[in-house]
Amino acid sequence: MVGGDGTVNEVANGVAGTDTEIAVLPCGTGQDFGRTHGVPSRFDDAVRVALAGEARTIDLGRVECAGSPSRYFANVGSAGMSGAVARRANSMTKALGGRVTFFYALTREFVAWQNTRVVVELADGARREGAMHDVIVANGRYHAGGMKLAPDARQDDGLFDVVVIGDVTKLDFLTTSPKLYSGRYLSHPKIELLRSSAVSIDAAEPLPLEVDGEPAGTTPARFEVVPSALRLRVPAA
Repeated sequence: MVGGDGTVNEVANGVAGTDTEIAVLPCGTGQDFGRTHGVPSRFDDAVRVALAGEARTIDLGRVECAGSPSRYFANVGSAGMSGAVARRANSMTKALGGRVTFFYALTREFVAWQNTRVVVELADGARREGAMHDVIVANGRYHAGGMKLAPDARQDDGLFDVVVIGDVTKLDFLTTSPKLYSGRYLSHPKIELLRSSAVSIDAAEPLPLEVDGEPAGTTPARFEVVPSALRLRVPAA
């Protein structure tokens, strides 16, 4: 398949749970799924991986939410400001590339965004409640044009890396945003990393969702891991 994360999402929803193998030839805005799996960005190199790479079986996520049918996602889903960022980014020109597009959309949305009270519940009964900015449900490591939001996420361990971003301020954003691309933002005291096979998210007001960079309904929402649901061509070890 030729495309970016949105195209991967569409293909994954068509072949999930089958023996079909997919190969990614990156040609999109974010290309975060390919980045997670080491798929080369140059077309010719990606073709070589498609022809001579090895097959890997990975997990998918599945989300059920208000205002949208249940669907799979391959890389990352989230609730909160990131959903608004996805809407803005998808309405913009992509001429400057994924990193510039997503960072501009992030900056614009942050100026107006108001944190709201959110409840996050994990499969083991753990619960987080309070004013939050975002909840990231990561199956892959990268998101939004190269932001390393879940540096240690694995797509074959049956777990999401769940990043709960609490009541961050404008000053927090200014000092922490440069660290989004290295993963070092996780050291901020208002940010917590959790792991779970399922996540339920609800909020005082409906929050926008996105999956694989595409807008996808609102909270309340439930995310769950679907183990070993997709076969993918990756560079040979």
